[in-house]
Amino acid sequence: MELLQDYGLFLAKTVTLLAALGFALAMMANAGRSRSRSREQLEVEPLNRRYRDMARRIDQGLAPRRGRLKGLRERRRERREGRRGEARLPRLFVLDFEGDLRASATEALREEVSAVLATARSDDEVLLRLESPGGTVPGYGLAASQLARLRKRGIRLTVSVDRVAASGGYLMACVADRIVAAPFAVIGSIGVVGQVPNFRGLLKRYDVDFELHTAGAHKRTLTLFGENTDEGRAKFRESLQAVHDLFKTHIARHRPKLDLERVATGEHWLGEQALELGLVDDLGTSDDILLERRERMDLVALRYRRPQPFSRRLALTLESLAARLGLGGGHLEE
Repeated sequence: MELLQDYGLFLAKTVTLLAALGFALAMMANAGRSRSRSREQLEVEPLNRRYRDMARRIDQGLAPRRGRLKGLRERRRERREGRRGEARLPRLFVLDFEGDLRASATEALREEVSAVLATARSDDEVLLRLESPGGTVPGYGLAASQLARLRKRGIRLTVSVDRVAASGGYLMACVADRIVAAPFAVIGSIGVVGQVPNFRGLLKRYDVDFELHTAGAHKRTLTLFGENTDEGRAKFRESLQAVHDLFKTHIARHRPKLDLERVATGEHWLGEQALELGLVDDLGTSDDILLERRERMDLVALRYRRPQPFSRRLALTLESLAARLGLGGGHLEE
């Protein structure tokens, strides 16, 4: 009895300690989330000032000392006078989207789009600097829907592709009123891929059985460890084709003049080829657009910052790497 009492006391202390530790960890996690939320913010940067400062630095560097002092006095007078009485110039809101497998930048994009819609006038525009090789269907579908919100409100949208907008990236880009691509940017890849590694042969070699039970004829088509059937493969391909058809319908809605039979083959093209095919409207870089608009528009860069824990960033990196190596877990990618 004494032994049982000692054991019960020890067990009670252990449970209490574990409960206290769990409570402490939960409190720390909540505090971390609260700090993260408190650091969430929308950053606003006026870009016209950056270009004016660049030009002035060059002028100052080349001007003689007397000229530099004169220029400094003139700039001080300009700042004092400001732009009193001048009408508000149309604004060009500049957004950035750097895509990964899950289109995780959509979280920031939706906040930035909401901020634009809350303040934009009918003569304002949006420039999205887009870079993405594509990824999951739901992720990029939602990102494209965020851009469609701008179109529905009549806000003109230009997408600039300096390096790559392929697959899910092009799903987003085609929503724009105008697509501008650098001559060697990668464009297109209008296709869908699904990949599932199968380890059944390895399990059989070591006499390991695997059972999979489902309710519903097509709850699982292809599996990681079970035996894949011809019927399952056919259903999987049917699902791929359905997503591809929806992808093509989406593009046809926004770019009706495209020859989809020619471009929706999963191939990608460089910028100059994409222009000939009608996938983009002009050749150039995002820098060209900003320099061209800086005299007649206020350039405003918006960045919604939401810190992510290291574990999430690491998971996204490893997931993207696995997908590119063909080790994905059965998701569909555009």
